[in-house]
Amino acid sequence: MAIKFIYLGLLAMMFVIALSSDGSSLQDFCVADLKSSVIFHGCKDPKLITARDFSLTGLHLGDTSNAVGSKATPAFAFAAHIPGLNTLGISMVRLDIAPSGINPLHTHPRATEILTVIEGTLEVGFITSNPDYRLITKILNKGDVFVFPEGLIHYQKNVEKSHAVAIGALNSQNPGVITIANALFGSNPSIPSDLLEKAFQVDKKLIPVMRSQF
Repeated sequence: MAIKFIYLGLLAMMFVIALSSDGSSLQDFCVADLKSSVIFHGCKDPKLITARDFSLTGLHLGDTSNAVGSKATPAFAFAAHIPGLNTLGISMVRLDIAPSGINPLHTHPRATEILTVIEGTLEVGFITSNPDYRLITKILNKGDVFVFPEGLIHYQKNVEKSHAVAIGALNSQNPGVITIANALFGSNPSIPSDLLEKAFQVDKKLIPVMRSQF
């Protein structure tokens, strides 16, 4: 009887693993059909694909003349980016940060990111989850690499007097990005003021001030 239960338990585990694993690709590629009603997985006729479906021109210097002093230029499996990334499970982003600029606290809900510094020096960090909320930080120089685990809040900051450039690779064709401050104070419709007041333990007069920034 015990052996039977063990056998059934192993079968259940195998079933769960099978459900949670990504299946192998059944074709070389699936270039996004931009006319398809399926958002990401409609495939363009292979006879109609060209090199342009797999390339992107313009991943150049980003405009950092904004409030945070940074610009993230993505290369995802979208119409404006690289349709050939569709179903391949990867994407990338170029990050430009002006002196003293930051890429604000944000999270990628569907991807782990690995960042390589191309120029300059960056302070980077991420925050572990409840209950510890540890801040893991490091100074990166040209050629250094850092990993931000999937879903964790993280940031990048330029700590030098020169422009910084980094390239991030993500293991999702659509990693998503949630900028924390924008989400909390710039949502539509707005999050109720009393909720934000209690969550941040601040005077209610500060909430409209914070909202006005986003």
